[in-house]
Parts: sequence; structure tokens; C-alpha cells
Amino acid sequence: MIQIAHLTKSYELDDGRRHIVFKDASVTIPPDVNVAILGDNGAGKSTLLRLLAGVDQPDSGRIKTKKTLSWPVTLRGGFLGSMTGRENCWVVFSVHGYSHKEISEKLALVKEISGIGDYFNEPVKNYSSGMRVRLGFALCMAFDYDYFLLDEITSVGDAAFRETCKSWLLAQNQRHNIILVSHQMSTVRQFCQIALIVKDRKIFLEEDIEKAVAPYADE
Repeated sequence: MIQIAHLTKSYELDDGRRHIVFKDASVTIPPDVNVAILGDNGAGKSTLLRLLAGVDQPDSGRIKTKKTLSWPVTLRGGFLGSMTGRENCWVVFSVHGYSHKEISEKLALVKEISGIGDYFNEPVKNYSSGMRVRLGFALCMAFDYDYFLLDEITSVGDAAFRETCKSWLLAQNQRHNIILVSHQMSTVRQFCQIALIVKDRKIFLEEDIEKAVAPYADE
């Protein structure tokens, strides 16, 4: 279970005004379900994902859970361009306290899931945007989180990678859950049982996934 209580979040604009994303928003996410985050463009879906991950902090209110949540896996990545994919992943695993043996095993897993082949040993600055996404997804999947936080990740890359991504998520479905931001309602229907609707600075729980996706057509 994840409890969001009286959440307020705003950002300062260039002209000094504050853009309010959430204002006193409260909702409880039930356990053991996959969750879609839905809403219009600019409503705050990605912001909510960052708040859940602890990457961003609210102005006030709190998010309370005993579950572990991944960082948001997004289209942008976040790797050091001068380092290889292998070196970037090694640093992440090392910071998390894994032994050399464990890191070697996880690096092999990341290379396999990502499907980038020999580019794993090339500087990330030489990667295409799709390859960065592949690496970011594979790195996250190598961890044992209760929830994986995914931001449009299932809609990018070539068809083979999208199928790899979806197959891997389905295989993990018995042990892990996902919280997914996606504009593809077919993907939402495939993976999610409930949805959080971000609207008017609030967060609403919809437990009927068909009702949740009805207002949002696939692009």
C-alpha cells in the first residue's frame, strides 16, 4: 500500500510566479496491483512519478509506504556520456553495495536485457536515444524493487525491444508491480488493473481500468 496524504507541489516559473502541480492531494494505492497514471498533457503525471520515487520532494504533505520503489525509468536516461554502458552500470551497482561477483552477474543480465550487444562496452555518448532507453530499462530491471516506475518506456525503440520490454515485465508480474505513465491505452489495459487520474491539481483513484482509459484515445 502507498499512501499519499495532503500532497502539495509547485515549481517557480521564470517570471517568479509559482506553477502549482498538486494542491492538498490525497489518495491511497491498494497493494498488489499494477497502476497506470493517466491525465492530460502537463497535468503532472511525470511529476507524480518523481515524487513517488523520492527524486523530487513535495512542498508539503507526505508519501508513506513500506515498499521499495525504483527510480523513474524515462526516455532521457541519465548516464555519463564519457563512460561506457558497462562502466555506468558498474558504478550504480557498486553504490548499492553489491559484491564484485554480484556485479559481474548483474552486468551480464543488463547486457542481455538491453540487447545493445558490443555497444555495452562503448561510451554512452555514442549511443542513439533508443539505446540509452534500452540501457536504462535493463539497468532498472536488474534490481529487486517492489515497484518499477516507468515513464513511457514501453512505447519507444524498435518492435523487438518493445516486445522484450513487455515480456520481461509480464515475467516479473508475480513478484513485482509497476506504476506506469503511458499514452498508449492498449499498454495500460495489458499491464494495469487500476489507475490514478491526475486532474485539477488532485489525484483520483479509479479501480475500473476500462472507465479510467475511456477518455484517453491512443495516439
